[in-house]
Amino acid sequence: MKRILTTLAGLAAAGTMLAQTAPAARHKAEMDRFVDSLLGRMTLEEKIGQLNLPGAGDITTGQAKSGDIAGAIGRGEVGGLFNIKGVEKIREVQRIAVEESRLGIPLIFGMDVIHGYETAFPIPLALTATWNPAAVERAARIAAVEASASGICWTFSPMVDIARDPRWGRVSEGVGEDPCLGSAMARAMVYGYQGRDNTRYADDEIMACVKHYALYGASEAGRDYNTVDMSRQRMYNEYFAPYRAAVDAGVGSVMASFNEVEGIPATANRWLMTDVLRDQWGFDGFVVTDYTGTSEMIAHGIGDLQEVSARALAAGVDMDMVSEGFLKTLAASVEAGKVSEADIDRACRRILEAKYKLGLFADPYKYCDPKRAATEVYTEAHRAEARRTAAESFVLLRNEGGLLPLKKTAKIAVVGPLARSRENMPGTWSVATDLKKPLTLVEGLERVAGSEAEIVWAKGSNVCYDPELERNATLFGRDIPRDGRSDREMIDEALRIAADADVVVAALGEPSEMSGESSSRADIGIPDAQQALLRELAATGKPVVLVLFAGRPMTLGWEAENIPAILCVWFGGTEAAEAIADVLYGDANPSGKLPSSFPRSVGQIPLYYNHKNTGRPVSGERFEKYRSNYLDVPNTPLYPFGFGLSYTTFEYGLLTLSSDRMAAGGTITASVDVTNTGDREGAEVVQLYIRDLVGSTTRPVQELKGFEKITLRAGETKRVSFTIDEPMLRFYNHALEFVSEAGEFDVMVGGSSDRVQHARFTLR
Repeated sequence: MKRILTTLAGLAAAGTMLAQTAPAARHKAEMDRFVDSLLGRMTLEEKIGQLNLPGAGDITTGQAKSGDIAGAIGRGEVGGLFNIKGVEKIREVQRIAVEESRLGIPLIFGMDVIHGYETAFPIPLALTATWNPAAVERAARIAAVEASASGICWTFSPMVDIARDPRWGRVSEGVGEDPCLGSAMARAMVYGYQGRDNTRYADDEIMACVKHYALYGASEAGRDYNTVDMSRQRMYNEYFAPYRAAVDAGVGSVMASFNEVEGIPATANRWLMTDVLRDQWGFDGFVVTDYTGTSEMIAHGIGDLQEVSARALAAGVDMDMVSEGFLKTLAASVEAGKVSEADIDRACRRILEAKYKLGLFADPYKYCDPKRAATEVYTEAHRAEARRTAAESFVLLRNEGGLLPLKKTAKIAVVGPLARSRENMPGTWSVATDLKKPLTLVEGLERVAGSEAEIVWAKGSNVCYDPELERNATLFGRDIPRDGRSDREMIDEALRIAADADVVVAALGEPSEMSGESSSRADIGIPDAQQALLRELAATGKPVVLVLFAGRPMTLGWEAENIPAILCVWFGGTEAAEAIADVLYGDANPSGKLPSSFPRSVGQIPLYYNHKNTGRPVSGERFEKYRSNYLDVPNTPLYPFGFGLSYTTFEYGLLTLSSDRMAAGGTITASVDVTNTGDREGAEVVQLYIRDLVGSTTRPVQELKGFEKITLRAGETKRVSFTIDEPMLRFYNHALEFVSEAGEFDVMVGGSSDRVQHARFTLR
């Protein structure tokens, strides 16, 4: 056993030393020789074992728990584990793999590091609201440093599913409604986790896993795991882009989605997993199923465990998470001729290559340094970055009369069930975070305001009237103890403290687990009990600031008309409380912009800015008979994509184009001067949209094609320029050819999708 381990370690070390001096081609050749040698020593059963990814049971997700992990590892039946936390624990499990299994092949250790590790950053939807890829890359970089210091070398992130139905709870984990913005965030997160050299990983870099491939965000009725059905043209033009961006950035792995695509579950869909992902996009990493994704295809109705496992492997899936369908059936399928050993070799090779690139063959304990775990996790520097990023993610939706920012000397009545719940601050899918560490909102306000502050609190209401709904919305340690007093007693207490305050801060909205996986909602407004509280607070005549906790776009029609200041704070991570206080008191100027449209009514869903025009478009917001509109509400959102206010104001000069004609292969430049016309420094996101006015197929009324976030001092002017080239004008036509077409284009630049200037040019 020791001789085999020594041989493997020697080969890996030699490959590593050569890789440091040789070009990428030589590095790949060394890896190929190493993997070929190892595959030649493996039995069929050991190859299949590399394709098996059970859960460790340390942090349980989904519906299954793992069993005899140690024995299975010793028998060579496990390729990796996920959601096991702690260097010592991981080191011991790795020791079993490298010392007690026949070939000593190390395990890969994954975790749901979705928006930070112990230092939790804002939820991904909020990170996207920064419109700042550099900040998002820094967040992923810090997550990688902390996770890698804790034994983790693989994260199931980024989640880049385009989603246009906010009833779907996993909107919170994604990148919003737009492919251009989503692609920028996908690249940023992959680079943050992995770095830019995907042939080898440094000690503080981890492998990313883009998910959920594909189209998961388009599930019917906003129900999780539900059916998806759309044209291929729409897939390519609207939904595929962020996955492709992650692949182009070198992402090491891809996770298959739960939903079906064109009648075939994604996990068994060869067109998705091989034809598109590998043959068209050139992906060379490995594909893993989602949690029990293989066995769930039985319920989809396409076969028993042996059949669906064989179909998944044939489609191009390499690793089976939790189902153990590969482990239990592939050998029999080889014997029966359902799959070939060559298919298994191909999948096994991809897993071994990932481990080689991670450096696990050279040093199986590479990610198990207890000194790093003690000094590089939840550091002051990491927390400071998380606090800055959280403040940048908040979106100021309303600020009538300049109510915000607040004075630190003001007496503030903080009201609401989310005001003193520290466990809800990090947001959903913060599985490695110590939920006792974040401050509550009340504590954050007190700490930022200092000794001058007078802050009082009343709960005001429960999360909602229905106790069962409240239990379902506060799972996984996010409990908000239900108050036994009557609804009237709680509201009266809130009204008493409001009467004696200068301003009311209403901390209302969704608990963190009211969004996320399996947290779809049919009603996406503020829950009923909190809504009743807010109405009574507004009736007092006191100025009210709504601090909206949300994991999705919400319906805020009444609030937008009756509450003078609304700050959407999403779920801002472990440092959210002080970040919220920073913005409320004006120490930070809000600059977030919406990555998804906020509907007026749930009946408008799906609602998104880059829609098609129809043959009978409506001309305004009033109802027009025999036009594509509603009797009772306008077509437009309450708050549009790209919208967000600041404590200062920005004025746009005249939009100019360097030419009104673009030759094939040429470029033109769109330029605009932006001036800070307020009295304080602020940041503005300048957004570029283009419309192809005439196409061989119908084209959207707007498409985001670029953006730049600029910071301006009071009175300062900057010129922002965007280069428009021919590839920016391409789309997938009816034949799925990626083309641009000669004709007229409308260029739009502004501070949100509905506030733009126009200019036109012709592509010849």
